[in-house]
Amino acid sequence: MTPHLAIVTKLAPTPFAAGTPRPTVAVIGAGFSGVLTAVHLLRAPDGPRVLLIERGPRFGRGAAYSSANAGHLLNVRGANMSALPDAPGHFLEWLGVDQAEGERVFVTRDRYGAYLQSLLREAAGAAVGRLAFEHDDAVDVARTSGGWSVGLAMGRRVKVDAVVLAIGNLAPPAPEGVSEDVLKSDRWVADPWAWIEAKTPATGDVLLIGSGLTAVDVALSIGESAPNAQILALSRHGLAPRAHAPIHAVAARREPPSGSVRTVMRQIRNEAREDWRAAIDSLRPHIQELWRSWSVTERKRFLRHARPWWEVSRHRLAPEVAADLDRLAAAGLFEVAGGRLMSLTLAPGGLEAVWRPRGGSAPQRRRVGMAINCAGPLSDVERARDPIIAGLIRAGLARSDACRLGLDVDRASRLIGADGTVEGLYAVGPLTRGQVYEMTSVPDIRIQAADVARALLAELTGRVAESLADGPDGKTDPLSRALGLYLSERTAELDVEIQDKSASRRMRSAWELRGRREALDEVAAWLEARKTDA
Repeated sequence: MTPHLAIVTKLAPTPFAAGTPRPTVAVIGAGFSGVLTAVHLLRAPDGPRVLLIERGPRFGRGAAYSSANAGHLLNVRGANMSALPDAPGHFLEWLGVDQAEGERVFVTRDRYGAYLQSLLREAAGAAVGRLAFEHDDAVDVARTSGGWSVGLAMGRRVKVDAVVLAIGNLAPPAPEGVSEDVLKSDRWVADPWAWIEAKTPATGDVLLIGSGLTAVDVALSIGESAPNAQILALSRHGLAPRAHAPIHAVAARREPPSGSVRTVMRQIRNEAREDWRAAIDSLRPHIQELWRSWSVTERKRFLRHARPWWEVSRHRLAPEVAADLDRLAAAGLFEVAGGRLMSLTLAPGGLEAVWRPRGGSAPQRRRVGMAINCAGPLSDVERARDPIIAGLIRAGLARSDACRLGLDVDRASRLIGADGTVEGLYAVGPLTRGQVYEMTSVPDIRIQAADVARALLAELTGRVAESLADGPDGKTDPLSRALGLYLSERTAELDVEIQDKSASRRMRSAWELRGRREALDEVAAWLEARKTDA
């Protein structure tokens, strides 16, 4: 069992550069998105201090990697699960398996959580005094004269120079039709992951509201703890995730797709006649670029007509998980139904669910012992109950994106405020889906986390360069100030371009840009040395 990371409440005073304090970045959320952002900041030798804030019980786990159930496997092959975009074999090396085996292996969620924690420990060990853990809930972010202030649930406020939101998915709201009495009863489970971790036994037959990846994990957990329970997964379209092939087939290279949603989907359907998995996988490197090319109207058309089928084909089950689910279904213990929930009310001995089947008109009824909310995460941030998101929106520091998939961000993942201005706050992970659509899995988030860390380093370096331009007597060195501002602007531009190249997987172009970025860093170091010598 991996030991919990120790909690530290004070930041050690470590110099950022000669004569200047080292800035502090607050990373709110210590799941995959937050841990990777922190790791990249800590790996920079002259990087800032990092305050990692987490409300959950363990750092480096989040909801996705907290389950200790051996049947809960990742839905991405081990070969593509490296957390470091420039070291694609890093996870396999950590596991001690070769590339060929990595193409077949799907590790447990618990094992991957241990990997993330090891990355964090390693980065902290190499950056002594620069990482602190705050085991509390961040409930408020406010601008100050010199940066930002983060309010914590326990009542303290922490002053920092920059903030990164990495809080993962927002909890789904209660579905329409669920009565207040049910919501207050012990027969309703609002948080399936907390229920799984607590190893609470199922009560009678079970209704799962939702039929996606979360519902599959919950069904497998119920199958272990209550092997005779019948499980009904109810969702609008009645679609369940499809399975990976046992052996990974390399997707054929293809030209970037273009055109309307209808045109692109027609191309994919034609290619899927031979191998639907390869057709889907061949499109993946181009999804973010394609999404950006579509108008808001076209994006909404995709969400309305194609999204449900895309999701179950794109985010697939490990073959072992699919086989376990098939066994439950063959035994009559697992069923997926399509329809709209009309009501869920208390009934003698349990609950009564009433729904209208998809394509039908006559309501159906089912008595169950309990119901678990496995619906997808809330994407409309204006309905969010999370205090930090709600507070940012009230303050005008954030707004919903046009398709209401999350927060509105620019290409550098900086939040866009209510008036359309960039506020200097960063976001990483699923909350930024509106910018690129695909931003929920490791292969996508690992690139974004690295690029956000790089942009932050450039921003903070620019601030220091400006302060260094003023000599000890307060007089301004014109050359230093001009060069410092130039460096800050050029590195920020390069970071945005690097992010675009990396997101579209044009890695060679991204590496070339990073070379130019490193050259600017060398000039910045010269500027710092020049000022110090003066």
